[in-house]
Amino acid sequence: MKSYIAVDIGASSGRLMLGQQENGKLTLKEVYRFTNGFSMEDKHDRWNIDHLINEIFRGLEKVKQMGISDVTLGIDTWAVDYVLVGSNGKKLEDPISYRDKRTHNAIQRLTSQLPKEYIYEKTGIQFQDFNTLYQLYTENRDLLSETDKIMMIPDYIGYVLTGNAVTEVTNASTTQMLNLRVGLFDKDLLAEVNVSEEQFPHLVESGTVLGNVSYHWHKKYDIPNVKVVTVATHDTASAVVGTPGQGDRWAFLSSGTWSLLGTELNVPENGLQAFHENYTNEWGAYGTYRFLKNIMGLWIAQSVRHELDDKYTFNELADMAEQVKPFEQFIDINDERFVNPQNMITELQSYCKETNQKVPTTPGELFQAIYSNLSLFYANELSKLDEILGYHIDTLNIVGGGSNVGLMNQLTSTLANIEVVAGPGEATAIGNIMVQMVASDEVENVNAGRRLIAKSFDLKKYHPETNKYGTILNDYQKFIQNHVKEMV
Repeated sequence: MKSYIAVDIGASSGRLMLGQQENGKLTLKEVYRFTNGFSMEDKHDRWNIDHLINEIFRGLEKVKQMGISDVTLGIDTWAVDYVLVGSNGKKLEDPISYRDKRTHNAIQRLTSQLPKEYIYEKTGIQFQDFNTLYQLYTENRDLLSETDKIMMIPDYIGYVLTGNAVTEVTNASTTQMLNLRVGLFDKDLLAEVNVSEEQFPHLVESGTVLGNVSYHWHKKYDIPNVKVVTVATHDTASAVVGTPGQGDRWAFLSSGTWSLLGTELNVPENGLQAFHENYTNEWGAYGTYRFLKNIMGLWIAQSVRHELDDKYTFNELADMAEQVKPFEQFIDINDERFVNPQNMITELQSYCKETNQKVPTTPGELFQAIYSNLSLFYANELSKLDEILGYHIDTLNIVGGGSNVGLMNQLTSTLANIEVVAGPGEATAIGNIMVQMVASDEVENVNAGRRLIAKSFDLKKYHPETNKYGTILNDYQKFIQNHVKEMV
């Protein structure tokens, strides 16, 4: 029985998940979990990348203690952030987090030289302040001149483990610097941010074997023999691989710290309507494109729970929210003010005061406001997705942590008038492992993998409650339109 380890690292934690195939089903077990987070260092919010690497090895020691001597391993993390590596092969400094303030107004500054339409036609990627393009635009020029290689976070970790450097396409596409037509970094865009194509390791597809963990690590840690496969290294790309979608008209909602809502396409969609709605064409595994909208997601809920001193579980908070009437206020949860405020509760309450709406105060009111407005946002985006694609999406597959929030899933189903299939919650780790299984010839292809996932994990279905909320979605859409006009 082959053993696969998914190293899945998010903004607040990372874990090692063990996957094996037993009796025709995929099993999943958490082996080790560790913390993650950024902290202020040299006037910037930075990730402690050495901590993450050390924790991976500690997790691999746990794997060996389980009696497993050989494993295949894949690494996925968040997107857009990078490590600058000098000519000696060592990092020049700890990587700066995408939530750092340095890219504020960077889009406006860069697009005063290059029109947005020009950049979108080239890349098909949505405009967000924290995209790698704008991070490099604001990067220290002296530091860039010392840089031999620019590596995305999971690629850097794989490089440290094996000594081999690559740039995996699903994560590289989020930089907003890959050209859709030629499939390479766009030299015109690179020139605008003072970097060259040669500073990036060569591009590879998901499923490429990277190599074995270097011998010198075995002298420092008591770990199994580890073969590293470059999986879909962007966590959303892995989550989509791990989504058991069936047919041609399903959408996915990868619901975690961020919510990524969209569908899988074989050909990118970078026309004017997609541009105006700020949809993105991130590259997926196996020659696909993740046509999606990036939405703030459960970051807001995570922040509020933490500000409530973490004294309630998410299940308890959802139960409290169930007791509160939904849609007591409309909130544009994608407003930039919610990206990294000093206090999320205060920010939500200030927003409601400024828009003359009921102010949520209790934990139940706060969480109902968050979940109901996320549901409204999802339903609104699904209607836009139908318009852009020219056909109706039949099913929404919700994966990730949000698949466990029954209140939000039912609201979304009813508002969007669509069947919702929730689960698996661990789609990212599952997708990571599935790419390893395909690379190891244990699973034929991604379609066979999705069928295996569907029969291996419990999935919950939600059906629309007809005419339950009247014109709420239309009222919300009008509010958002007016809010955007006021912002402009």
